[in-house]
Amino acid sequence: MTDNLDKSPSDTPPPSDAVPSAASGPAPETIKAIPVRHYGRWVSGIIVIALLALLGIAFSHGNIQWHTVSDQLFVSSVVQGAGRTLLISILAMVVGVLLGIVLAVMRLSKNPVTSTVAWLYIWFFRGTPVYVQLLLWFNLALIFPVLNLGPIYKNEMTDVMTPFMCALLGLGLNEAAYMAEICRAGLLAVDEGQTEAAQALGMSHTKTLFRIVIPQAMRVIVPPTGNEFINMLKTSSLVYAVTYNELLRSTSAIGSTSYAVMEMLFVASIWYLAMTSVFSVFQYYLERYYARGSSRSLPPTVFQKIKANLIGLGSERGKA
Repeated sequence: MTDNLDKSPSDTPPPSDAVPSAASGPAPETIKAIPVRHYGRWVSGIIVIALLALLGIAFSHGNIQWHTVSDQLFVSSVVQGAGRTLLISILAMVVGVLLGIVLAVMRLSKNPVTSTVAWLYIWFFRGTPVYVQLLLWFNLALIFPVLNLGPIYKNEMTDVMTPFMCALLGLGLNEAAYMAEICRAGLLAVDEGQTEAAQALGMSHTKTLFRIVIPQAMRVIVPPTGNEFINMLKTSSLVYAVTYNELLRSTSAIGSTSYAVMEMLFVASIWYLAMTSVFSVFQYYLERYYARGSSRSLPPTVFQKIKANLIGLGSERGKA
């Protein structure tokens, strides 16, 4: 019969040649992260700066009277032309947005007549150039010498189709075709369950459209609409063809009489850049407003980025 084994822990130390455990071993060294050096970025940046410097030197030595640009920048006729450009752009955009919403609803309608008419409208105005449409409105008197609406209104077509009216119809009706597709895409982006839930609560189709669908579709509609308005500011220069006295026509008139053609084109470009830059800022904050319900954290604004960078520089200097 074998003896009972003693299972009590032994007080004798382990042999000296035993392998140490991981816990009793030396601590691992701290990993030193070495950033990767992107030499290609530095080279490409230097090349771009060099090209910009060469371009600036070329313009500085060109035959350009820069003092004429600064002198004519705020001339009354130029400022009035910029105001007319802004006016016709805003009014044409309003016409385009309102008519575009109607066309988008018609395209989505189950009525084949209204959907077909909306499709034909969009097909025609998107398929023909804006310049051609402006000329069609401007020469409409060749087809209809008199506008006769019976007892409501009757007048010569040349008196009705003024340069302002030609510009408004040419830009506004063309923009409506593009806004119709933008609005249709925004309406289709809203989940159908939203409409079904609203109808289950007893809401009418019109109330569902204006209270449920359109507010949610604005998040998709606003960004391209802002781009369309900025594009409208530049496209308005085409109304030069219908003798509407906007910014480009005002500057060109001064340039043709003073022989400062290039200088006045620079003046027009500065005004266009200023107007598009201002409305780009408005578009940015409008997009942030409609993105509140979809994004958990909104992207920082330009001023917030500058403030964060200044705070970061201050903290680094404090540590130093």
